[in-house]
Amino acid sequence: MVRTVEARPAASLDKYEPKELLRLHHQMVLIRRFEEKVNEMYTRAKIGGYCHLNIGEEASVVGSISALSDRDYIFTSYREHGHAIARGMDPRAVMAELFGKETGVVHGRGGSMHLLDVSRRFMGGWAIVGSHLPIAAGAAMAINYRGENDVVVCYLGEGATNIGAFHETLNAVKLWKLPVVFIVVNNHYEMGTPVSKTSAIQEQYRKAQAYEIPSEQVDGMDLLAVREATARAVGHSRETRGPSFLELMAYRFRGHSVIDPARYRPDEELKSWMKRDPIALFQAQLKGAKLLTDEQIEAVEREVEATVEEAVAYADASPSPELDTLFDYLYEDPQ
Repeated sequence: MVRTVEARPAASLDKYEPKELLRLHHQMVLIRRFEEKVNEMYTRAKIGGYCHLNIGEEASVVGSISALSDRDYIFTSYREHGHAIARGMDPRAVMAELFGKETGVVHGRGGSMHLLDVSRRFMGGWAIVGSHLPIAAGAAMAINYRGENDVVVCYLGEGATNIGAFHETLNAVKLWKLPVVFIVVNNHYEMGTPVSKTSAIQEQYRKAQAYEIPSEQVDGMDLLAVREATARAVGHSRETRGPSFLELMAYRFRGHSVIDPARYRPDEELKSWMKRDPIALFQAQLKGAKLLTDEQIEAVEREVEATVEEAVAYADASPSPELDTLFDYLYEDPQ
């Protein structure tokens, strides 16, 4: 059985500037349309390899990243297109990377699972489940060593909480007091198996409590609930220089990857979750507060559509990497 987190009272919109709320709405719509277009481009063989979409998880992406400082570091797993865009990467360069083009964010070398932008402290998507957790801890150790006040945010799925590196990393960051905020986006099915059949502990945030790490379970379909919980966790880690942990209860509307039909999920369950589409929920909040109209929503959708189409045209027209650059970027230049 798939559980939802107990809902808290809706966050008040009064504490936010209307311009910021509309920006967050625009980001979610952009990420949704970008991902839908990525799915389309994959079926047209414009994108190859593995490809995992964020559709349905936009509140967990935009809500959490909007609570961070520009100086905070982000480590993600391989479902990271939305995170890259929310962090400020140009959708054209992200799409070009998915197309394997030289104009991509890592010159076509990374593809869908390895987006990276060090200038934005976006330290990449990592393809091996849980492999980035100890690396995120290492970044936090470097921050403390340099006496800086930054925080590392490390995203993972619920399936990664069952591997050894998860427990080793949580033990280390607590023991050494390292400023890492772990954000588990729990979509209930890992790769394709219900959590109830893979985890002895159903509530993933309780695993962090075993290491005495402050933890919280949050409605991952509620944009402002995610933003405020992330702000609390990041604030705690920034102040104490120690770890924090969030479990966001979300639901991906597509399969594990673009080639997964997700037949392991009951249709009624999917329909039930889609009634809590994070974009529709946030739009309803904004409309109720007289901050957004149907006409404005249509205008945003037209603008986003144009942005995404431009990204595809840019990626299509961009050159592929030259063969003589095959061994470029393998090692850091010592000079």
